[in-house]
Amino acid sequence: MFVLELTYTAPIEDVDAVLDAHVAWLDEQYDRGVFLASGRKNPRDGGVILAVAGDRAGIEEIAAGDPFVRAGVCAYRITEFVATKTAPALEPYRETLG
Repeated sequence: MFVLELTYTAPIEDVDAVLDAHVAWLDEQYDRGVFLASGRKNPRDGGVILAVAGDRAGIEEIAAGDPFVRAGVCAYRITEFVATKTAPALEPYRETLG
């Protein structure tokens, strides 16, 4: 599982100019089953995405396709972790240490 932390690198007006494209990109990732949750940070200086994928390279490729990245308005920090405990709704994503 991965935590993707977005940090805005441009004024919020520049971020908002690309927001519709970013939301459409998010929707595509949800439809593909990659993203589990996402939202803005508070204060609004970026966002957070919880994602699943086969490997880090796949997540990095997905993040590189974010319209925010292509427009140069955000940077990603990607953290991989092993989800050994989850809420019942996330049980299909539980992992074992190995």
